[in-house]
Amino acid sequence: MARDIVRRDFIKGIGAAGGLGVTGLAGCIGSSGNGGESTETSTGTSGDMTTTASGGASGDGPAGLVVIGYPESGIQLFRDYYSMSDGSEEILVPDGLRDGALPGQVGNSMSNVTGTAPAAGGPNQEAFNTLFQDQYGSEPGVFTSQSYDSVAIQLLANAAAGQNDGTAVRDQMRRIANPTGMTVTPNNLVAGVEAAANGDDVNYQGASSATNFDQNGDPATAAYSIWEFAEGGTSQLEVQNFEGANPKGAGPAADSGPGGTDREMSVGILLPETGGLASVGGPMIQAAQLPAMQVNNANPAGLSVNAQVEDTQTSPSAGTSAAESLVSAGVPSVCGSASSGVNVPVSQQVFIPNEVVGCSPSSTALSVTNLDDNDYIFRTAPSDRLQGRVMAQVMSERLGVSTVSTLYVNNDYGQQLSDRFSTVFAETFGGEVYHKVGFNKGASSYTSALETALSPPDN
Repeated sequence: MARDIVRRDFIKGIGAAGGLGVTGLAGCIGSSGNGGESTETSTGTSGDMTTTASGGASGDGPAGLVVIGYPESGIQLFRDYYSMSDGSEEILVPDGLRDGALPGQVGNSMSNVTGTAPAAGGPNQEAFNTLFQDQYGSEPGVFTSQSYDSVAIQLLANAAAGQNDGTAVRDQMRRIANPTGMTVTPNNLVAGVEAAANGDDVNYQGASSATNFDQNGDPATAAYSIWEFAEGGTSQLEVQNFEGANPKGAGPAADSGPGGTDREMSVGILLPETGGLASVGGPMIQAAQLPAMQVNNANPAGLSVNAQVEDTQTSPSAGTSAAESLVSAGVPSVCGSASSGVNVPVSQQVFIPNEVVGCSPSSTALSVTNLDDNDYIFRTAPSDRLQGRVMAQVMSERLGVSTVSTLYVNNDYGQQLSDRFSTVFAETFGGEVYHKVGFNKGASSYTSALETALSPPDN
């Protein structure tokens, strides 16, 4: 199948909300799954297509594949795929597989792969980019702007609360993020912290988005990048902005902030330095440390920051233990965790019962929105409810595919994103999903799962 080299514009007419009916957005690194041999489940989705938009009659395998996972497993999965396919299928992946080193590790250019990912589409993206480059001498990566925004918001909320207390910080999160008040950006964060400490109203406008929280603690607006693999990395093709049903945000917030000066604020950073997401976790940690550096270099209103970093190891058990260490150290709020498979148990077992705010810059599973969290859990990344919608439209309109199968890592992130994509692809775009195939990370071979995904639809 021929590739669309020109990369025509495709999300025309979506605009604000775009018929999404989304009340809460959220974004995309998923979670680590269990190791072991691959297992698959196959279910068909009804459809009455007799031909595919990209060629091939009914009875053939799908014209497209959606692959949801992480580089750790993606290396072997794509090696197996290219050993059994000529690469004629259009493949669509989310941000969990956005690793520029992947083609080299797979041994294929992966030119038939297109990706989507939450992007830095905030009003102050360039200010953050410059800040990151000046500090580290490199370009910011995926979810770095969300990581910066997560800590910046927590420090402003802490300054407004006047104490290192999780409930007090929670009550200030929307007040300093949602309109109104003095506009605060990465460029004047220090002045914003001082204003918040003096009890003034502030409105943080971030790098990743306008950082208005909806009633679920998810971003009320979000941007998505369409990307592909390029020599030595990935190349962004375009960025589109999306709004939820309530772009100005909603939810409980304090009416005022008592503030407080001459004290040390505490914040935790709970992100993967090791494990399956280490390649993206490193730059995220760097970005998360920047707001603390800015405050400590200036000491506005006599304030300083103790930023404590813990490694989740991209593991639920290790992440939970690391979160407990942060709680024991007295942090009232935490930037993290990264993956939904870690974020959900960490939130349920540590943050919520200990009344500590968690603000993930990259956990995107729908299950995070649905947590019974007493409003302690926030995100600066949009949810997979929106990404599933974006992926369905990319597959249908940009790639011109009407028959697909999905391959997804066996965890909440993988299954929920696969289900969301499949529902929208069938119901909104008239496509047909042949198979939805789950796989476990760390398997020695994914041939069986791929054979199922590439097979004709079940009768």
